[in-house]
Amino acid sequence: MPGRTLPTILSSDVESRKTAKSCYVTLGTKVFDITPFLDDHPGGGDLILEYGGKDVTQIMGDEFSHTHSEAAYEILDDHLIGFVTTDAVMKTVAKSDHPDNIVPLPPNQAGMKELQANGAADNVAGQPIYATTGMSSAEDLSVETDLSQDYRTHKFLDLNRPLFMQIWNGGFDKDFYLEQVHRPRHYKGGASAPLFGNFLEPLTKTPWWVVPTIWLPPVAYGTYLSFMNMPNTTAMSAYWFMGLGLWTLVEYILHRGLFHIDGYMPNNRVAITAHFLLHGIHHYLPMDKLRLVMPPTLFIALATPFYKLAHAVFFWDWYVATAVFCGGIFGYICYDETHYFLHHRTLPSYYRELKRYHLQHHFADYENGFGVTSRFWDRVFGTELGMPNAAKAA
Repeated sequence: MPGRTLPTILSSDVESRKTAKSCYVTLGTKVFDITPFLDDHPGGGDLILEYGGKDVTQIMGDEFSHTHSEAAYEILDDHLIGFVTTDAVMKTVAKSDHPDNIVPLPPNQAGMKELQANGAADNVAGQPIYATTGMSSAEDLSVETDLSQDYRTHKFLDLNRPLFMQIWNGGFDKDFYLEQVHRPRHYKGGASAPLFGNFLEPLTKTPWWVVPTIWLPPVAYGTYLSFMNMPNTTAMSAYWFMGLGLWTLVEYILHRGLFHIDGYMPNNRVAITAHFLLHGIHHYLPMDKLRLVMPPTLFIALATPFYKLAHAVFFWDWYVATAVFCGGIFGYICYDETHYFLHHRTLPSYYRELKRYHLQHHFADYENGFGVTSRFWDRVFGTELGMPNAAKAA
């Protein structure tokens, strides 16, 4: 199921939105709902209402009236809700042999070339913009956020201050929280935003190499013990690889059923804060290098029930249970390292495709695409990412 892209809006609908209750403006083909900004406009809301339902390209660039800064255009981008076809675009559509290359907006590559050839491409978006994230591509994940402007616009979290107490004391409604936490931000070149702002801060940051350094030795030792105490090496290998295979399912279930419990979680600050600490912060700041792999303390808390489960299921032989568990933990190590490298490394061809797939989960559709090391279980359970308008990527 594809992520929803921003729609093409009827020009008549845009033109009718010119009141304090609903005010739209356009820049070329882009439509912005600036109703929430009316009271914050330095010149007053009445000045904006004069241009309600109209294109503001000329007035925003008018040096005699008031030249608007780059920040003003960034504010508009935060209120983008869709696209409208201008007269120039419609004239090109009317004489095109392939109008479906142009509308619905955004156009595909061939449609964009037609618009450019007819001088109608100004302010026409060349890529679909996804409604839930406000982004078009993986590159958008690394565009640095204006921290102060982001807070003024969205009234969510101030990235200049520790995040934990803001989440805890914010009084956020669940729907508002989920909407905001899945709109990715990028903090100061990929550095880590303050979470606690005190002695707990180092415990929230885990370099990628910590995971194999800490967990590979006990996995190797547990595997060695199992093989040394089982006469049938083939059977023990089968149990070990069973654990590895089971991990791929556990990975999917944890990601979908726990990390993305989203709409099923209670609407209170305990649930919202727990969600943010467990996985929400990763979607909020997906390119944070030190909050990508799991901290050892959190891993122990999550792994302990699986250790007990393995020994409960394979109760007749401690070494069999340990082999299964070690295979699963090796799968986890591969998962965490793969997850890091998908975000931060150039990879061989198979992993490049996996990287493209996983980053789509962040910038396009967080409600699908839960597989990280493989999309196998996404296919089985019908959550494989399907990108809309694939032909329309410019």
